[in-house]
Formats: sequence, C-alpha cells, structure tokens
Amino acid sequence: MTAQDPTKPAGDKPSVRMITVPADRAGQRLDNFLLGQLKGAPRSLVYKLVRSGQVRINGGRAKAERKLEAGDEVRIPPVRLSEEGDKAGPPEAFMRRLEQAIVFEDARLLALNKPTGVASHGGSGISFGAIETLRALRPGQTLELVHRLDRDTSGLLIVAKKRSALSELQALLREDHGAGIRKRYLTLLAGRMPDGVMTVDAPLHVGLRQGGERHVQVNAIGKESISHFRVLERKGGHSYCEVRIETGRTHQIRVHAQHLGHPVAGDDKYGDPAVNKRLREQIGLKRLFLHAASLEFALDEGKSPYVLNAPLADELVEALDRLK
Repeated sequence: MTAQDPTKPAGDKPSVRMITVPADRAGQRLDNFLLGQLKGAPRSLVYKLVRSGQVRINGGRAKAERKLEAGDEVRIPPVRLSEEGDKAGPPEAFMRRLEQAIVFEDARLLALNKPTGVASHGGSGISFGAIETLRALRPGQTLELVHRLDRDTSGLLIVAKKRSALSELQALLREDHGAGIRKRYLTLLAGRMPDGVMTVDAPLHVGLRQGGERHVQVNAIGKESISHFRVLERKGGHSYCEVRIETGRTHQIRVHAQHLGHPVAGDDKYGDPAVNKRLREQIGLKRLFLHAASLEFALDEGKSPYVLNAPLADELVEALDRLK
C-alpha cells in the first residue's frame, strides 16, 4: 500500500479517528503506534503528520518518540491510503529468502538469521527491510523488532509477536552490563590477537559526517561500551574470534576492534583497506566478517529460558576454509 498526501481531496475521504491506547500498548513509542494504525503508510509520512501537529495526544502536540500510556487519547488525522496492489510489495524471491532464514519461532518470538546486506527496517532509500518483509509474509500478525543489526552484519534478529514479549525483552536489553541478554558474535580480525580475553572498555560517540553518514569513534564524551574478544583460531595470520558484548552501541564491535588495532575483516568503514583487498583476492571475502551467532535470555521473570543460535553464513564458512 502507498500513502497519498492527506491534505489532498479524494473521494471516500477518511475522517479523523480518536484511538484510546489499550493497556498492552503502554510504553510504545508514538511513531510505532501510528505505523500499526496506518497500515502501509511510509515512516516519512508518519513523521510528517506528527511534526505538523496533525497527530495529538490528549489534545496536545507530541513528539514521535513519546512513550504512550494506557488510556491516552490519540488523534489520527484523515489519511487516504491507496488500494492494495498500487505499489509492489517485497519481491517474491526476497520474501522466500527471508522465510527460509527463520531459525526459531514460537507463540511469542520469531528469530531470523538475517543475511548480510539486508537492513533491519526500511528507510532512507531502502524500501523493504527485514521487518517490512516479514510483515508482508505474515499479514495480519503483529510483528515488532526487538533490536537491530547493522545492515552488513549477518545473524540473529529477534522479532516479537506479542506486545508482552516485546516489553519484557526491551527491559532485559536495558539491564546494566548485559545481565539481561547474553550476546555472542563471531568475527575475523586482522592480524594476530594475543591469547586470553581482551576486554575493551571504551566509550563510543556517534557523529555525523558530511552527507549525514554515521561515524562512531572512541571518545570520552560517548556512552559506556564494553566488549570481550577471545581468539578461537588463528588462520593465515589473522584471528577468528568470538565477541561477547555487555552493551549494544552502534558499530560497537567494529570500532572496538579498530581500537585494539585488529579491525574486522571486510570492514569498509573502520577496517584496513589493504587487508580487505588481500582477503578479497585470496579467499573471496567480499563482505563484513561479523555474525551475530547466539542470544541467551529468559522470559517470565526467568522461568522461560531461551538459547537461540544462527549458523555462520555459508560465504563466511567458505572464506574461513580457504584461509590457510
């Protein structure tokens, strides 16, 4: 579905809706609530409606990131969405690819082994990310991203099918020093890392380069960030490692690896161009070698444990096998 400018007249013009926020939506951001109410509306239109004051909460203006409370009255302005089929959905082959990448599902959660190159969600030039494609596969189901992965990182991406699971998992993610969710990544780092666990406790600050591109660097004004690197195997003068992170900052592993002097192989933003070129020519590594391999957590106040795993992507297994 595509959204048209709500200010333009049209036949069958929709009317203003007043929605009372139910208890199970308490704590949800306004923008995400609106995306659920305006099925098919692009995120850009939702932000436009909020910025212009056409969306109101209890009669007053609000920001897109505002957290809703049970009983809030949300004014949703008239928005005419074009008929289903006016705009193509995700390509069929892409939908099948993501469907085959589902590695776990129960009544509350769905876990995807996200391929590299797939964004967690659409935006800024990306029509369909993982969440939009999963929603197209499961029309009528409530699916919400629990967290995000960098576009170039493969591996576990968790989607909540119930609001209660989303709220509980997001609370676990907020717990200090990784107490709520244990996250394990696999990566190939340039050069020979020393034995044992190398811990990086270095604050990270997200800045913007010209053109709006995000660039992260170690900086005292940044947010606390902790990563633990451990060598699993040395191959071809490089280090195949597992990484456990206690915080989930943007580009955290990539910047901490660079800070150690052993950047992630295939990293075009923070890596070593000469090493990347050599690995591309020698073992055919054409992508970032970073994979979210496992997540461990427990729902229902610790009564329902989950251990989720995503196999290393085939192209990374093949690259490792070629590395002598």
